[in-house]
Amino acid sequence: MATEGRSAEPASATSALESAGFVRIVARADGDALAATGLLATALADRDTPFQVTVGRTVTERSERVRAPTAEGDATVVVGTADADAASNLVQLPAVDRPATLEAVDLVRELGATPDPVCALAGLVAGGGQPGAGESEWLLETARERGLVERRPGVAVPTANPVDGLASSTLLRAPWSGDPDAAREAIGDAVGDDPAAFDADDHRELGSLVALDVVGADESSDATSESIARALRPYATPDGVFATLGGFADVLDATARAEPGTGTALAMGHDVRAPALDAWRKYGRRAHEALDAASTGRYDGLFVVGIDDEDGPVEAVARIAAAYRSPEPTVLAIGDGDAAIATRQAESLGATVEGVARELGGAYDVGHRRGYLRFDPETDESTIIATVRELL
Repeated sequence: MATEGRSAEPASATSALESAGFVRIVARADGDALAATGLLATALADRDTPFQVTVGRTVTERSERVRAPTAEGDATVVVGTADADAASNLVQLPAVDRPATLEAVDLVRELGATPDPVCALAGLVAGGGQPGAGESEWLLETARERGLVERRPGVAVPTANPVDGLASSTLLRAPWSGDPDAAREAIGDAVGDDPAAFDADDHRELGSLVALDVVGADESSDATSESIARALRPYATPDGVFATLGGFADVLDATARAEPGTGTALAMGHDVRAPALDAWRKYGRRAHEALDAASTGRYDGLFVVGIDDEDGPVEAVARIAAAYRSPEPTVLAIGDGDAAIATRQAESLGATVEGVARELGGAYDVGHRRGYLRFDPETDESTIIATVRELL
């Protein structure tokens, strides 16, 4: 059973890291956990504490790494759930009901470091949160006071060129998503020849045009209006690596699964913008292409998306479908040997996903309103669907 809560015996989490000669960080593969990892790794680097970061797609992968022997005095931090016996200098940030980013912010501050508010807010967005909501209010105010973020009209994309940003974004779904040429044809008149010279009215016009295309799509669901609203009126980051917090979050999520090494370096503030954007573009376009070609089926409470492309990123497909295409609150996207579950409901999917993995004899992972499954590629699709329906 996955362990929960911070565990660092006999010392506290803070003292375990303060006294460690080496820290091993084992992280879940999503944007929220990646941001949390970057915040923690940066704090350790500032203290001149050596560390190593690895990213595990499943609880099993992370558990194997946690159980690997360490030298006396070393510490291990798990960002996400893992199966491990309580051990000396083991710090757990399970981050199922609370964003990993906020868990890491607390720990970093306990270590006497100052977390990067932009990275923290981007991680919060990647985890499905809203900047400034609840516990993150002080982070947003800090970023505002320092001139790091500002609210403006438009759409949340990582690039200054909106055509590039919109075509690859997994934060929205329009008829032209995944196709830069189609996106350019659809919104070219609003963008003009110099998108860098956009003023507030230009951003407002672009946001309205995108919203109309998204909501007006033939396959849009009842949840589309609420979903696209979260991508509008973004927090811009004038001096940031990416154009908006939402865009930063989208890149974190993509790199966490496609190129975790690049994503970790990005979250730590290293200059990897170009390779991170390349990974994000490929990931986003593959997700939209996979959704374009997918088969679908509707059940009571569950919408199933069958992905023909063996490289289709199931987690992104499930999340996009849940936000913009599914008439049901929960989506199951089935790929070749793996699947993902995404839901619009607030209830945790942890017990469901763990139960499905047990029934299928596979591995799993859970995050905020999402789950990931890995199983034998020969497993019959009808068996997967029936198991998920039974345990939902």
